[in-house]
Amino acid sequence: MGYTISQVAEKFDLTAHTIRYYDKEGLLPFVERDKAGNREFSDSDFDWLKLICCLKNTGMPIKQIKQYIEWCLQGDETLEIRRQMYLDHRKEVLKQMDDLKENLKTIDYKLEYYDTVCNIPLNESKLSAGK
Repeated sequence: MGYTISQVAEKFDLTAHTIRYYDKEGLLPFVERDKAGNREFSDSDFDWLKLICCLKNTGMPIKQIKQYIEWCLQGDETLEIRRQMYLDHRKEVLKQMDDLKENLKTIDYKLEYYDTVCNIPLNESKLSAGK
């Protein structure tokens, strides 16, 4: 079954414009087109889009995602380089997570300060609601 760009956009919480941009940048070489030239997405394309969204959401640049897709299309001779790309990206994601944890500590510290100066009881604090 084929899906329209608007159906795909809704499923992945993207805009049709974003999907067209991804296609223009070479991230969707596997997507077929109908006789009128409209993109027709298949169920298997969803796996690719999910991966593209994952990589993009974790900070991988479009250029690097495109390179990865090109390696995939080349076949098994690129398995090791793809694996290395994931190892490198994993390190970046872990660093982002560590940075976010540090930033959260700062935010929590400031919330504790404001709770104190605003005389907010601990059980009413937004900070305690998140724990």
